[in-house]
Amino acid sequence: MLNRRRFSLAAGAAATLGGFGIARAQDTPLVLGQSAPFTGPAAQLGIQFNQGAKLFLDQYNAQPGRRNVVIKNLDDGYEPDRCAANTQKLIEEDVFALFGYVGTPTSLAALPLAVKDKVPFVAPFTGAMSLREPFQKNVFHLRASYNDETALMVKQLTHLGLKKIAVFYQNDAYGKAGLDGVTLALAEQQLKPVALATVERNSADVAQAVKSIVAARPDAVVQVGAYKACATFIREARKAGFGGTFFNLSFVGTQALADELGKDAAGVMITQVVPSPYNQANALAREFAEAARKAGGTMGINFSSMEGYLAAKVLVEGLRKAPGKPTRESIVAGLESIDRQQFGGFEVSFSARNHVGSKFVELSMLTGDGRVRT
Repeated sequence: MLNRRRFSLAAGAAATLGGFGIARAQDTPLVLGQSAPFTGPAAQLGIQFNQGAKLFLDQYNAQPGRRNVVIKNLDDGYEPDRCAANTQKLIEEDVFALFGYVGTPTSLAALPLAVKDKVPFVAPFTGAMSLREPFQKNVFHLRASYNDETALMVKQLTHLGLKKIAVFYQNDAYGKAGLDGVTLALAEQQLKPVALATVERNSADVAQAVKSIVAARPDAVVQVGAYKACATFIREARKAGFGGTFFNLSFVGTQALADELGKDAAGVMITQVVPSPYNQANALAREFAEAARKAGGTMGINFSSMEGYLAAKVLVEGLRKAPGKPTRESIVAGLESIDRQQFGGFEVSFSARNHVGSKFVELSMLTGDGRVRT
């Protein structure tokens, strides 16, 4: 969307380009605003999601007759205060929608601003229930919740007879969301965590956490953090003699965690909220791989980048279904009309009272050579 001054300047400029007349509003791009970490210990999450979304939008914009959709991204370093400032800036610049925010504490900082100004807030890279409840008309979630992910973890662990479960979590809204999910799932089995320990956001100081959790001798550790802290915890816990299993939420960043751990990644479990980008039996994975190949093959194929690709694809479908000209109100209506629709075999369903598009969750395991098995 354009403010009045920018539209006047664009129109005036077009009028001077002999014979083309005044620029039409539909010739200007629709701008999505994204605040995410592009530097710091969580940077790969923002980079990968953005790369995937941009891959789809570049492909879409290249088609004749399309009104371009572009992303303006700002770095928040995974810090809530910076994210709030970025969001205020993007709203003042009249972006069409806020898209692909990365992280719970940052998204929570942006949410009140988006709700206040009724700006669509689409596909945040978080599964926190605090962003889903209470229901907000302008907020749309593509991915399953952390409660869905932790329920699958606990089900798998207890099915194997592993009931002594510890939780290592980030000391903020994200960590609390994951901890709440684990605690809820364990309570349904009449169980409680055997140990709890925290790490500060954007820190990898895990020495005390390792000491307290290893002392409890758990069967498994559920980790609710970003990839650098979780990788450091895994290495140090193993050095301290822990021989159990590690489970991570999807937000950890699968490829980033594998890269951090190297051969130490073997056996680490991660929940996923999109299908495997490495399984060519899946239509979405084939489409994504082909798009990456056509773009030159320089972008990394991984879960985070495919989620960005899928999020952009769903948003554009909402635009296609939007009644009348694209407005913030019409994109909300367009997204709500996506009902049990397949995106390369991945089902997305919204409605006027349901803005959580998917409940898909599956488990994957890292190998020591950087691969992912699902």
